[in-house]
Amino acid sequence: MPITIRSATLADVSLILSFIRELADYEKLSSEVTATEPLLEQTLFGPRPAAECILAFADDKPAGFAVFYTNYSTFLAKPGLYLEDLFVKPNYRGQGMGKALLLHIAGLANARGCGRMEWTVLDWNQPAIDFYESLGASRMTDWTTCRLAGPALSRYA
Repeated sequence: MPITIRSATLADVSLILSFIRELADYEKLSSEVTATEPLLEQTLFGPRPAAECILAFADDKPAGFAVFYTNYSTFLAKPGLYLEDLFVKPNYRGQGMGKALLLHIAGLANARGCGRMEWTVLDWNQPAIDFYESLGASRMTDWTTCRLAGPALSRYA
C-alpha cells in the first residue's frame, strides 16, 4: 500500500472537518466540536493561518491527517512544532500511516530549525502512548496542562 502525504489545501476543508469529527468520536469528545468549514477556511487558509494540516492517503484514499503549529521555547531560543491532532482511520492503523505522518512533521521541524516537537495524549489512550514511546518520545509526567477556555477566557476580553 503506497502512502502519500501532502499539505492540505483550501479544497480539502470538508475532508479535514470529517477527520476532526472522526477523531472527536474516537476520543469520546464529539460534543466539543464546534469547527465548521468556514472557520477552518479562515483559520487554516486565511490571511494569517493559525496552523498547518497534512493529509495521508493510502492508494489515493484519505487515511489520516495531522494538524500542527509553530510554538517557541525561550530556554532554547528556538521555534518548535506543536502537534495538535494526529488521526488515522481505524482500517489503516498498524500499517505505518501514523508513523509516516509523525515523521513527516519531525522532518519539517528539523528543516525549520526547531528545537523540539511536542504534543499531548489522553492518559487512557495506551495504544497511542505505546506508539509514541516506540518512536523515542518521552512523556513529560512532571508537567500539567492548564487551559483557559470558553467563559473563563471570555471574561478577560
